[in-house]
Amino acid sequence: MAADLKGRVALVTGANRGIGFALCRRLGQEGMTVVLASRDQSRGEEAAAKLCEEGLNVVARQLDVTDHASVDAAARWLEATYGRLDVLVNNAGIMPNKASVLEATLEDAEAMWQVNALAPWRVCRGFVPLMLQGEWGRIVNVSSEAGRFDRINAVATAYRVSKAALNAYTKSLASELHPKGVLVNAVCPGWVASDMGGPDASRSLEQGSDSIFWAIALEDDGPTGGFYQDGKPMPW
Repeated sequence: MAADLKGRVALVTGANRGIGFALCRRLGQEGMTVVLASRDQSRGEEAAAKLCEEGLNVVARQLDVTDHASVDAAARWLEATYGRLDVLVNNAGIMPNKASVLEATLEDAEAMWQVNALAPWRVCRGFVPLMLQGEWGRIVNVSSEAGRFDRINAVATAYRVSKAALNAYTKSLASELHPKGVLVNAVCPGWVASDMGGPDASRSLEQGSDSIFWAIALEDDGPTGGFYQDGKPMPW
């Protein structure tokens, strides 16, 4: 049985398109208030308007996950506007190239490290205090099987390293928050037909978002500190 999410507040980063947008739709359909966060406010407002036309309670909020000031401002706004946060999905991520170990530049590594690994850390530092006030929460870090140690090879090195780091952060955060009523898991949505995955991907946006939704709808005694796809545990 899934948790009752109706009336709860969720924030999804990188949500103006792709998996994040599909997830916002799903959460809105569950009766949640959804904050659709995106770096570009105009694109976020355009995306939120589409979901509002479907009768969903979705509001756009500008959020640059690589900027401390932007995260802090969004956290203050969220507390002043809703006074709570129940679900946080660190969905924003990039893979500008698939350069190999020797081809990847430190600039590549820095860019992916900032967005894929440090940004979820930064966002959690900004928003988790508000979540803890409600003594209930779900945090989902959108990861990738590319970061699994048994799958790491010489292709897309910077991306793989950033996702492996995100997985490690997930386990550490879950350990700290479990006694406080917050479940934290990493989820691989799979190879999804998004801007990042490309048109030849084997899974739809809805399938990818459903995989994430599973970790959001966990009952209070559900798992935490794990790595999942479609509700099934994956090796690290």
